[in-house]
Amino acid sequence: MHHSTLLSFVLHRKETMGIVGETGAGKTTLALSILQLLPERTGQITQGDILFDGEELTKYTDADMRAVRGERISMIFQDPMTSLNPVLTVGKQIAESLALHNSTHRTKEQIEARVDELLELVGIPAQRKNEYPHQFSGGMKQRVVIAIALACDPELLIADEPTTALDVTIQAQVLAMMLKLKRELGTSMIIITHDLGVVAETCDSVAIMYAGEIVEIGAVEDIFEGPCHHPYTAGLFASIPDLDVASDRLSPIEGIMPDPTNLPNGCKFHPRCPYCTDICRSVPPVDTVIHNGHLIRCHKIAQERKVQA
Repeated sequence: MHHSTLLSFVLHRKETMGIVGETGAGKTTLALSILQLLPERTGQITQGDILFDGEELTKYTDADMRAVRGERISMIFQDPMTSLNPVLTVGKQIAESLALHNSTHRTKEQIEARVDELLELVGIPAQRKNEYPHQFSGGMKQRVVIAIALACDPELLIADEPTTALDVTIQAQVLAMMLKLKRELGTSMIIITHDLGVVAETCDSVAIMYAGEIVEIGAVEDIFEGPCHHPYTAGLFASIPDLDVASDRLSPIEGIMPDPTNLPNGCKFHPRCPYCTDICRSVPPVDTVIHNGHLIRCHKIAQERKVQA
């Protein structure tokens, strides 16, 4: 079954973009597309451009991409337990990443010194480098994974649900640490999450994804405080508790994300949308510009803007 979607966004240098959506929205697929790590049999890039620092990544060979991955673009996966090799010490695993991308021809001693520096950078005493992953807590393991991702000073860091496997207190610590590092190192970041709290704390801009498409995108202020939203974005916010408002129950979005191999016609959100009309069932909506950089893909919004204009 062949099914394709088209996504479009721009990430500026030193900026952090949040990509938000339910499980199955296509957030991880988007990240894997940038790194060209899509599973061979089930996914491929059929059209479009991925421009990184002016270079067209879709034209790169596998060898070219291996030089980009880990060195210029790094990814942190959601589960630190599966990202680390259980039989190698954490120091060896960081050193391996440095040796793999050793364009500056560091000596063994320099690599060891860099391992110590990276561990200290993520808040782990350097003397723990000879320990194995099972000797670290979940939060500490995720710090090791981040140290590996930062080993080569990447220009872009993609963090896929980096704190999902951690408890809330540790989550907050890891996020604060990532923000501090981003400021110090000047890295651009894409944070993939379904947690709007994470976005509020860390991001400059936000893309809301639904069924493989970006349905709303804008600066973090527009998404959190703007008067105008896609019905899906409004639904996501309605399903979060508000400390200032007493309510008996939250209002989740009815229904589930559609099967990616059998997407509805028209607007992909229409089966779950309280404002659905005939046009929504048949015609895919296009982006409506709310103001500079804030775009919403929705017939209802397009209609309202037309009336206002």
